[in-house]
Amino acid sequence: MAGGGSGSTAAVLSFCRQAWEPVLAKARRAVVFLDAACAESLHWGGGGAARLLAAGALRVKELSSFEAGGPGQPKALFVVSGLLRGRTADTIHDVLSLSSFQYCVVFTAASPAAHLLAQRGGAEHDTGGAAAAFELFEEKMCQWMGNLGYTAEVLHVPLLLAPVSAHLFVMPAFSSLFPLMPEDLPCLNSSRPEKRKLSNLSDLDFALLPTELQLQIRMLVSGLNALFEFLDVREESFAIGTLSKVIAGDLANYALAKNRRKTAQGRASVIFIDRTLDLTGAVGHHGDNLAEKVLSVLPKLPGHANDVMVNMVELTALQTPDDSCSIIAPGCLAQPNDPAAKALWESFMNLKHKEAVMEVRRHLVEAASRENLPIKMSMGRVTPEQLSSYIQLFKNNFKALENHCGLLQLVLATIQTLKHPKNAKWDNFLAFERLLLQNIGESEMPSVLNQLLPMIKSHNNRKEDDYNCEDFLILLVYIYSVVGEVRAGKALDEAEGEVKKALVQAFCDEPELSSLLQKITGCDSAQTLTFEKAMAAVDSIFKSLWDVSRARMHMKQFNSVHIPGSNIHQATYKPLLKQVVEEIFNSDRPDPVDIEHMSAGLTDLLKTGFSMFMKVNRPHPGDHPLLIFYMVGGVTVSEVKMLKDLISARKPSVQVIVLSSTLLTPLHIPELLFAADHLQPDIGI
Repeated sequence: MAGGGSGSTAAVLSFCRQAWEPVLAKARRAVVFLDAACAESLHWGGGGAARLLAAGALRVKELSSFEAGGPGQPKALFVVSGLLRGRTADTIHDVLSLSSFQYCVVFTAASPAAHLLAQRGGAEHDTGGAAAAFELFEEKMCQWMGNLGYTAEVLHVPLLLAPVSAHLFVMPAFSSLFPLMPEDLPCLNSSRPEKRKLSNLSDLDFALLPTELQLQIRMLVSGLNALFEFLDVREESFAIGTLSKVIAGDLANYALAKNRRKTAQGRASVIFIDRTLDLTGAVGHHGDNLAEKVLSVLPKLPGHANDVMVNMVELTALQTPDDSCSIIAPGCLAQPNDPAAKALWESFMNLKHKEAVMEVRRHLVEAASRENLPIKMSMGRVTPEQLSSYIQLFKNNFKALENHCGLLQLVLATIQTLKHPKNAKWDNFLAFERLLLQNIGESEMPSVLNQLLPMIKSHNNRKEDDYNCEDFLILLVYIYSVVGEVRAGKALDEAEGEVKKALVQAFCDEPELSSLLQKITGCDSAQTLTFEKAMAAVDSIFKSLWDVSRARMHMKQFNSVHIPGSNIHQATYKPLLKQVVEEIFNSDRPDPVDIEHMSAGLTDLLKTGFSMFMKVNRPHPGDHPLLIFYMVGGVTVSEVKMLKDLISARKPSVQVIVLSSTLLTPLHIPELLFAADHLQPDIGI
């Protein structure tokens, strides 16, 4: 257990690692099957597959219907992030049917409370009902193994967190969780014809959500409860935004959380924030940060939402023009077992771009010196060519390669990012975003869109440094998010109409559809994309953009992220998170207007009621020594650094932890906004 004050970040890291202990205890002589979300949690915080193998696992495999155990392998261990229903149950059935296992253990990160909710068969604290749900699955597994005399076990462990850095923890199982938009209302109402119709998302509560979203939220809440139990904290929940209110309310009223809060020793404030209230920060390129650039330009590691593939060919004797070179296993950013690489990754996250690149050179020179490699230290600007020449020294020295493997992966990630054509485009984005900030203050929305129009070019007319279709979607989200509520009118209709036409033409002229465009248009190839389908997709995009522009209209305090320019100051973007921190640590300590406290029952309601007539202090997010932010829909590296810096400057005694569903790059947002089903996330049931 750990108190809620000093050392809380270390305690969360400890929670991540210790959550894997029961799994490791069962791994001996087992073939281990992991789903993608649990594999990612293990990858960042559990020590990777090496830790399972060190615990005696025979093999570590992907959870897939195409995998199976081999002869002489009687024990299986399944580690899954979701419910033991639907796709997960079918896959376990397929694996067991193809194998000769006699002993099978399943660990699920979905709590018994979530399984009960899925069955609609008992109260959330009905432990007897939960045990029955797991026992039933144990029986099924014995049937699938072909003998009721064989052994099967089902256990719950909270394997939801992946520690990306000392202060940032993501939850890979919830990477698709995204706040609802007004355009989701018609679908929500049509899915529940027997219930009252909602006219506004602010009327939403947990009971009104579709089953899939209820289950996803309950799994999230039970995971957070397990973390707070480990930290031994009693939290006050606060929310900014519609879905955040639903999640914070469910946590406040969750039966197991109520019991925990009665005896917990530490105190914490947990603030849930809807990502949609500030998408400018998610798609903007103002973060002067190496980690953000690496995550944005390098290809994703297969099956992972928060790590990238690093091409390792440069460390081999292989001569190949193929950039991806699938023969050589890729490197990655997560190095949980290498202290030097972990320290360098923290520099990627926390230092400015130039400083982080210099830190890369320093670490590489020190590693080469320790191995007595003939390195010539040069001062001045760090170039990718210089780093590549240092890397060559390690190439044929297997001992040095082994000793510094994690560090070399991060150095290669830096080299490949600095050389990448998308990296050069980063500065173009930044310059155009700064120009937009000035123009939004000086001009109406139609003229801002008219500036954008000539830059939308079809594939055949584009040069390498021109914006492509995906880049324009990013810029449109930036514009509509930063400008806030837009005044409708004939001029705006005409400007939007021209931009729509240009986008439709650009979509139709693509020789190959990117993964994002396939998801947005619903077409798996350029040949099947018709003009009508492209038009429907673009119309839908603009509906979402209007929702984005209205996201803050109900807020009194945080209703703008744009600070207009003056004769002496340029217009700037002021992040919502920065405004929230300033409000929390406002020396006058007024009751926050837009930060809503979520009560846990009658006592809190009475307290709130009495406070209208008597001097009763309402809970305030700045009251406690531990401040936990949960960004619903993702967070960027720059935002995590900003939170940490702002809070340490204002109140150094407060510990800050940032939790989120995923680590965002600009390209994430068009997919989450335009191509995802927010109401019915795919949780495999």
